[in-house]
Amino acid sequence: MATTHMAADAQVNRLLGLLSSSDYRRLQPHLQRVPLGYRQSLYRARQRLGFVYFIETGVGSLVNTMVNGQAAEVGTIGNEGVVGLPLLLGDDRAPTSVYVQVPGAGLRMTAARFSAELARSASMRLVMLRYAHALFNQVAQSAACNHFHTLEQRCCRWMLMTHDRMQSGEFLLTQEFLAMMLGVQRTGVSAAAGTLQRAGLIRYNRGIVTILDRRGLRARACECYDLSRREFDRLLGGPPRRSAPPRQRWSGDA
Repeated sequence: MATTHMAADAQVNRLLGLLSSSDYRRLQPHLQRVPLGYRQSLYRARQRLGFVYFIETGVGSLVNTMVNGQAAEVGTIGNEGVVGLPLLLGDDRAPTSVYVQVPGAGLRMTAARFSAELARSASMRLVMLRYAHALFNQVAQSAACNHFHTLEQRCCRWMLMTHDRMQSGEFLLTQEFLAMMLGVQRTGVSAAAGTLQRAGLIRYNRGIVTILDRRGLRARACECYDLSRREFDRLLGGPPRRSAPPRQRWSGDA
């Protein structure tokens, strides 16, 4: 799945960068750049999808809410993907919701236009289906990770995943979001973040994470981080090029 076009948008979002030149040219006029604010709803459970979002920076959280109101994060979407996969699978709604948990920016288009372009292009469908497979694998890996690995290992993994999706070593990552991702109480998050901070790997203050030692985080993370990253690269053909100035290269990056 070689990329031939050089559009800036396509270099920031991995899926757009994998589209053929002709597929991308058809999408481009319908893509609107939008800010993605903290807690912004991108779609709600059991409601019709109005838009799809190609995230450039930030993280969307796929959330399941129980009858009693308790919510659990079951997957995350960043600049490697798209928010709106139910449309690819022939549906226009889902039992989950997606909220922005790490603010950033992205490109949106109407669900109707996205569905029309999917129906028109087999090559576009293939790119999106491979992403859907990668996301499913990420969710499955996370389920196993939650069962077998320590809180500190999982915390390192999620911080690395969030860092990959940003263009800065500093980003918002609230205790509420980390607790939802890790499936623990906020006190557990405070303890894990405190351990990493004392080790000199991060600075964490008022919900702002600053990555100080990425190599050290990778050394403490479980194998799930590298497994998920390699699986995305296998299915989507390697990490995307970026049009924005590259973030600082941290020692230990592949």
